[in-house]
Amino acid sequence: MGRHGENIRKRKDGRWEGRYKVFDKNKGKNTYRSVYDSTYEKVKEKVLKARLGIRGQTEVQNKADSPILFCQAAEEWLEKIADNRKYSTYIKYQIVYKTHLAKSIGSCQLSPVAASEFQTRISEYLSEKTRSESLKKSICCIMNQILNFANRKYSLGVPLLEKPVVKMKKRAMWTFSKAEQGRLFDYIYHRQDKYTVAVLLCLYTGLRLGELCALQWTDFDLENLTLSIKRTVQRVAVPGYMTKTVLMITNPKSESSERIIPLTAQIVKLLIQLKENTPYVFGGEKPLDPRTMQYRFKKILKEAEIEEKHFHLLRHTFATNCVENRMDVKTLSEILGHSDVKITLNRYVHPTMELKRKQLEMLPDFYGQICGQAA
Repeated sequence: MGRHGENIRKRKDGRWEGRYKVFDKNKGKNTYRSVYDSTYEKVKEKVLKARLGIRGQTEVQNKADSPILFCQAAEEWLEKIADNRKYSTYIKYQIVYKTHLAKSIGSCQLSPVAASEFQTRISEYLSEKTRSESLKKSICCIMNQILNFANRKYSLGVPLLEKPVVKMKKRAMWTFSKAEQGRLFDYIYHRQDKYTVAVLLCLYTGLRLGELCALQWTDFDLENLTLSIKRTVQRVAVPGYMTKTVLMITNPKSESSERIIPLTAQIVKLLIQLKENTPYVFGGEKPLDPRTMQYRFKKILKEAEIEEKHFHLLRHTFATNCVENRMDVKTLSEILGHSDVKITLNRYVHPTMELKRKQLEMLPDFYGQICGQAA
C-alpha cells in the first residue's frame, strides 16, 4: 500500500519499492525511477540518497547557468505541495497545471531574458474566451506560485504575471423560507431516520456537508452536550484517471474549522436513538458518501413538497436564523468555523423580508422620540 508523500509501497512479491523523479532533458519533463529492498526503512534511505543526488546535480546545473524550464520548476513545486499541503489541494493544483499550463508554456525557459516570450504566451492562452473568469484567476494564481518557487530556488528574477481582473457576477444565495422550514421540520419529525436527523443536525449547527458525513460517535460529548469537528470527507480525483474519484478523510477546511459546537438536548436525544456499534454516525463502518447524502436530501425535499435546493443552503439558513434570533456575529462565526466575522456577514447572513419589515417598523417609535425631544 502506498504511503502519501513518499512514493513507497510494498509489492506483491514482498519487496518494497520506492520511486523518485528525474528530469529528462530530451523529453522536457520528469520521469520516474525505482529502487528496491527488503524493508521500508532501507528503501526510504535509498530514495532519500537518490533525491539528494538529484538536488546536488540541479545545484551544479544552476551554477553553470543552464536554462530552467517552466515544466521542471512546476514538477518540483508540485512535489513540494504534495509533501506539505492537503492531498485534495495537491490534486487541484496538479489538474490545473497539467490541463492548462504544461502544454502551453511548459517548454518555456525561465530567465529574465526569456521573460517577454513567456509572458506573451501565457497572456495569449488566458485571453481565449472559452475559459471562465474564475478559471483564469486559478491558472494565474498557480502559475505565479510556481514562478515564486523557481525565483527563490534558482535566483531567476522572472517577473510574475499580473493577475487578471475578474468580473464575476455576485451569485444570488437563498435560504429556506419560514414556510419551507415548517414543512421540512414536519417531514423530519414524522419520518425519522439517519438522513432526516442529519438534515436536522445541520439546521441546528450549520455543519458543512463533508463535516457531517465524517462524524464519528467519539466526536460527541453526550454528557456536556457538545460536538467536536475534527475531520471532513470529500471525493478527490485519482492521478492518472480523468473520471475516477475516491472518498478521502482529511483535516477540516482550515484551522478555525476545528471547533467545538454546543448541542441542544433535543437533537442529542434524536442522535442517541440512531446509535449503533459502528464508528461513524451516519455511515456505519465508513464515512457517509456526500453524494449519497445529497441524493437523499433531494428526495426529502421532493417528498416534503419543497423546491429543490442545494444542501449547503441548510448552513445559510442556520446562520440567518441565528442572526434573526439576535445571536452576536462573533459567536455565530466561531460556530460556523470561520476565520473572520466578515465571511459570516458577507456570505452567510441573508436577512429575510420579515426581518427587514420588523426593523423598519421600529422607526416610528424612534422618530417619535426625536420629535418629543425637539418639542
